[in-house]
Amino acid sequence: MMLKRWTSKKEERKTATEDIVLDPQNIPEHVAIIMDGNGRWAKKRGLPRVAGHREGMNVIKKMVKTSNKLGVKTLTLYAFSTENWKRPKPEVDFLMRLPERFLKAELPQLIEENVQVRITGTKDALPEHTQEAVNKAIKDTSSNDGLILNFALNYGSRHEMVEAMKDVYKEIERGTLAIEDVTEDVLSAHLMTSGLKDPDLLIRTSGEIRLSNFMLWQLAYSEFWFTDVLWPDFTEEHFIEALEVYQKRTRRFGGV
Repeated sequence: MMLKRWTSKKEERKTATEDIVLDPQNIPEHVAIIMDGNGRWAKKRGLPRVAGHREGMNVIKKMVKTSNKLGVKTLTLYAFSTENWKRPKPEVDFLMRLPERFLKAELPQLIEENVQVRITGTKDALPEHTQEAVNKAIKDTSSNDGLILNFALNYGSRHEMVEAMKDVYKEIERGTLAIEDVTEDVLSAHLMTSGLKDPDLLIRTSGEIRLSNFMLWQLAYSEFWFTDVLWPDFTEEHFIEALEVYQKRTRRFGGV
């Protein structure tokens, strides 16, 4: 009698995704990810929350490589929200060191892989060491024309929209813009994501099903994919699964 070899869930998932054939003509141009679950991942293992953030940083490296390989043009990662300042100071201090650590270690590889680093958010409120790290990465990768790696850092969508509306109002006051000429395109041009295509696909990990003040304007017609997998456990196989689901959907943008 032949005995079937026991396979782990990870092996089963890998085998399943190996059978997935993605349509190269229907890869989402812009994928946005709410990277959630680092703290819970650490708690399940009896570790401090910062251990989950550290492990999550390793997943970012894998997702950049996978996105580049599959032909994604922009990968936006929700790294730190305007609300995250409410967390305990030691955790916030650690999170503010992560961009510095990640970029210091990975910048040579990002340059080699033609990745362009961008930041969406209010940089002025970040610690000086964090600003220096991200500004260097932006400068050193500015001539790259491959994957755009866009970190949403100290970002909140409501704040972004309020500031955009203020900028539009100032133009109206100066007489450089007529109120009847204010359109969706005009407001979009004043958002922090100006110049980037709106996300085609939003992924959120950890089982939470909400947007958490993330790209509320830009996600109006994005496809959503939620998973219970915690961010430190998120793999290339999960990413491919999300893209397969995306490719099975029909995007109508309000039409039929």
